[in-house]
Amino acid sequence: MKKVLLAYSGGLDTTYCALYLSKIKNYEVHAVLVNTGGFEKEELETVEARAKKLGLKSFEVLDVTQDYYEKVIKYLIFGNVLKNQTYPLSVSAERIVQAKALADYAAKIGAESIAHGSTGAGNDQVRFDMIFQTVIPNIEIITPIRDMQLSREEEISFLKEHGVEMNFEKAAYSINKGIWGTSVGGKETLNSHDTLPEEAFPTQLTKKEPEDLKLTFEKGEIVAINGEKMDPVKAIQKIQALAGPFAIGRDIHVGDTIIGIKGRVGFEAAAALILIKAHQLLEKHTLTKWQSFWKNQMAEFYGTHLHEGHYLDPVMRNLESFMQSTQDFVTGEVNVKLMPYHFKLIGISSEHDLMSNKFGAYGEMNKGWTAEDVKGFTKIFGNQTAIFHQVNKTLDNG
Repeated sequence: MKKVLLAYSGGLDTTYCALYLSKIKNYEVHAVLVNTGGFEKEELETVEARAKKLGLKSFEVLDVTQDYYEKVIKYLIFGNVLKNQTYPLSVSAERIVQAKALADYAAKIGAESIAHGSTGAGNDQVRFDMIFQTVIPNIEIITPIRDMQLSREEEISFLKEHGVEMNFEKAAYSINKGIWGTSVGGKETLNSHDTLPEEAFPTQLTKKEPEDLKLTFEKGEIVAINGEKMDPVKAIQKIQALAGPFAIGRDIHVGDTIIGIKGRVGFEAAAALILIKAHQLLEKHTLTKWQSFWKNQMAEFYGTHLHEGHYLDPVMRNLESFMQSTQDFVTGEVNVKLMPYHFKLIGISSEHDLMSNKFGAYGEMNKGWTAEDVKGFTKIFGNQTAIFHQVNKTLDNG
């Protein structure tokens, strides 16, 4: 029997792959779930029980949550990365870390093949395949859903025929959970006009009274929640626990896929959106104009390159070094108000706040320069444009 490592989450697609590869293709299937912080202990136990019922050779959980933060999420916060100004790369970012962990584990157990449940119409197939081809270039890649162009209805029918019991009604929605957010795909995201129903989102609205939230950053990293110090991973999980019940962070992202078509995906990512926006506000107060400008340009590219699976491109390490260097003075507190379906940034306090009133108050008074200073500055500042129009006589003065 050929040994195959299967990227396994316990959902519809990977359950189909597990059964198909073991029962129909007669592979020795080693299932691996790479946890990026989206699974509770009880959920992992349920997934493991399902894997055992399928009769797989082995089942393993690889927890890469801390690695995911250190190698990816940290830089998404530094860069305030939102794809198309909307999506915090909740799934696309974690796929890179998952693929690398799977490739390393496949090499460790001596697997001859590696399999995943991606379809032929999404981004994940490219992300997984590119990482596998780079890290374990000679391994066979198996993708049953993609290769046979299976619909979710066909997968459900196959599993029912083989006596697999799972919540097939829930399986109508493809849900991927991670510490940086949860994606939700269903029939409503396959067109341009529908929206996801309330019940499709894993976290329901249970809080209605507004709450205040104080976030403390040190050199761009979240280090405390409401005055309680904690490491960034725990802080992200804490923010999600506090803000998720407000149904904050829900949206539908529309974007250009790697394979060239437009795509929609729903998501809920309360912690990611709050952290990015709070960090961005703190940066507005603590970075210079040109620091902000160049970091925004590089972060936009970083997010797109990561989204499209190019995490192992060495230019990514160069960009990370630059973004890290911009965070030296991004330290302070940000006050946030949580409300049903949205949040509000109240303000910041920081010893590095460049909006210091000892130099003046915008629109009110100046303390660091005179009126004559401004007159001379303005004349020089506008010289290039004035000379252009005077030489070329481009303005109609009549």
